[in-house]
Amino acid sequence: MAVSLESLKVLNAVVETGSFAKAAEVLHKTQSSISYQISKLEEQLGTQVFDRSTYRAELTPVGLRILEEGKRLLQQAEYVSRLVSQFSDGWEPKLELVVDGMLPVEPVLQALKEMSELEIPTRIQFRIEFLGGVQQRFEQQQADLMLVLDYKADPGLSAVSLDSLEAVLVVSRDHPLADVEGLDTSELLHHVELTVHDSSYSSAYGGPQTFGGERVFYLSDFKTKKAALLQGLGFGWMPLAQVQEELSSGRLREVNYQGGSRYIYSPLLVCRKHETLGRAATLLHQKLHKAFS
Repeated sequence: MAVSLESLKVLNAVVETGSFAKAAEVLHKTQSSISYQISKLEEQLGTQVFDRSTYRAELTPVGLRILEEGKRLLQQAEYVSRLVSQFSDGWEPKLELVVDGMLPVEPVLQALKEMSELEIPTRIQFRIEFLGGVQQRFEQQQADLMLVLDYKADPGLSAVSLDSLEAVLVVSRDHPLADVEGLDTSELLHHVELTVHDSSYSSAYGGPQTFGGERVFYLSDFKTKKAALLQGLGFGWMPLAQVQEELSSGRLREVNYQGGSRYIYSPLLVCRKHETLGRAATLLHQKLHKAFS
């Protein structure tokens, strides 16, 4: 048994307007065609949807239940129709963004929030990877955009530099290195270094800023790394934006390292050069560029 959307639309109109005659006016149909649609619906269901024993036709319990489900189906049909229209206007069904976890997440979330407020039909997937894992995910999943600190240059990729960010070498205030002046590399290597591992399948090591000692703990993300730093487990580099509050409160200390306790890193917004970005990806590209500026 297949109940048509047209029959459900007529049922809904009759209930909302209060009569067959008014439903006919609203739907620009004859009253006889309205009566036919309702009779056809009742025939398909094998039961009445209206109780006609009173002056004003009222829904039977079956009719009420059919109306409830019918409204849901009509709303879904309207949504599908709107999606078809939007996709024909250039909105892609989905897009994927891959971001290096060392980058601040707030600008990314701000850009995504602005996208959500536009109520576009595109489904956006946002994934976080680390170091080489960003490009690996980008390539394997055929993602649309990646925000990366470093990547293997390719003539098929186009990169836009974003505003520079700063990283700082920190340690807990209770750590033995917290109050030592003029530390050199050999002194650092006597202690545990904390780093976030490369999330690519081919590597399980930290980034180019690691000191290369034997006492290294590889952690899954910067949230875990910050927790380990606060516990006094070791020393390590952190994005300044992620530890600014702890530095201000004194819970973390900037390591007094002779080689420099800060470095600048410049994120890159990368897409494929020879593939035209969809409407949503183009918009997200613009918003990410603005959010990181």
